[in-house]
Amino acid sequence: MSNRKFNLIGWILFIVSAIGFIISSIGSFWAMFGSFFFLIACLVFLIPFFSKDTKD
Repeated sequence: MSNRKFNLIGWILFIVSAIGFIISSIGSFWAMFGSFFFLIACLVFLIPFFSKDTKD
């Protein structure tokens, strides 16, 4: 398996984890706030992964 595929699987697992945190934090504002930021951060880190100018 290539490094790129491992990275993609890892980020998908992080996103699934963030969604689980969001679901489990329903009713708690600060936990929900942190969970959304975690999800957004995961998505931001995926932007370079899918950009056309990667040398990988």
